[in-house]
Amino acid sequence: MRTTSSMKWMGKVCLCSIVTLMMNGCSTKIDEVKEEANPLHSLSHVGSIGLAPNQESKKMPIVTATPSFQNSAKPIVKGIYVSAWSSVGSKFEQLIELVEQTDLNAMVIDVKNDSGQVTYPSTVPLVNEIGANSHVIIQDMKAKLQRLKQKHIYTIARLVVFKDPYLSKKKSMYAMKNRDGSVWKDAKGVAWVDPFKTDVWDYNIQIANEAANLGFDEIQFDYVRFPENGQKVDREVLFDNPQKLSKAQDIATFLHKAKEQIGNKAYISADVFGLTTSLPNDMGIGQDWAMISKEVHFISPMLYPSHYTSGIYGIKSPDLQPYAVVHQAVNDAKWKNHQLARLNSQVAQIRPWYQDFTATWVKPHKKYGVIDVKEQIKAAKEQGIEQFLLWNPSSTYSYR
Repeated sequence: MRTTSSMKWMGKVCLCSIVTLMMNGCSTKIDEVKEEANPLHSLSHVGSIGLAPNQESKKMPIVTATPSFQNSAKPIVKGIYVSAWSSVGSKFEQLIELVEQTDLNAMVIDVKNDSGQVTYPSTVPLVNEIGANSHVIIQDMKAKLQRLKQKHIYTIARLVVFKDPYLSKKKSMYAMKNRDGSVWKDAKGVAWVDPFKTDVWDYNIQIANEAANLGFDEIQFDYVRFPENGQKVDREVLFDNPQKLSKAQDIATFLHKAKEQIGNKAYISADVFGLTTSLPNDMGIGQDWAMISKEVHFISPMLYPSHYTSGIYGIKSPDLQPYAVVHQAVNDAKWKNHQLARLNSQVAQIRPWYQDFTATWVKPHKKYGVIDVKEQIKAAKEQGIEQFLLWNPSSTYSYR
């Protein structure tokens, strides 16, 4: 029965994939809420995806992630996103209090943000050459991390990789280029660096290495992908890709290199679009679940219900049904990891991002509060996934 069910599921998802490609690619903007609240229409082409058969948690492989630098068992991470501005002053004290008064035990802190700015006084040569640390927010990162360690709070450095308008402006040779040689910009007018350029890899790995040396327990790569609307981008952009890698190969190779250089100091994790848990392809952005899961210790799909279009997983209004969305997405993610483990492949632990913000732009939507957050947590915990991260762009949380 399991084999038959999986074949049916894959057949349905492959059909979805074909339809998606015909409709300009499955180009979601799952993490766009990290910048501002904007409606997401691009999931509408996916429709109702065929579902993976349910797998009992006790039958799933038990996966550990223990780099050589740490012999003791790592705690089950339950964390919150802390923007650089929220990591200073009274706001930071409030967030520490929230962690201490709940079962939370981790913070994800910006070290390189969506604008390409480094948030602390970095000594990386290129950072200083281009002035990427000219607007330092966190003056003494090492002291901050030592304080959090004393409070037994696990620290994760969020590093935005290929969406980097600052580096693109200061060093245009690293930017994605239109076919006429001009700097390419996305629909919001934001320039990205070319993910195929290994110098860009090295720049980000140097920052990540510095963050690990400062004392972060984990490096989390965000925007570790190509821009959405992949087929449109491919028509417009002339990538610098002498090795002729696919997008998915490129992203996986970058993560492999990062893990090789930093994995003995800190854990490595990657944020991925929510639909990577269910679709069999890289969504045109280079995020192939299986390939990424093999290269990192933790993989964090962004399962914000508000970011799924009506009809996904057969759910009419996803924002109104946080439990249902997360339950199916996690089930599909576990199924993919299970298939990898059967092939004796390394698999990353699943640590989802959950929604703790209200998506006022979605119609219909609901005001998210602690009950809605805990429904998401419950949906995954019932399947054996206890780790989670909570996202609120202003770092203001309902969770208690």
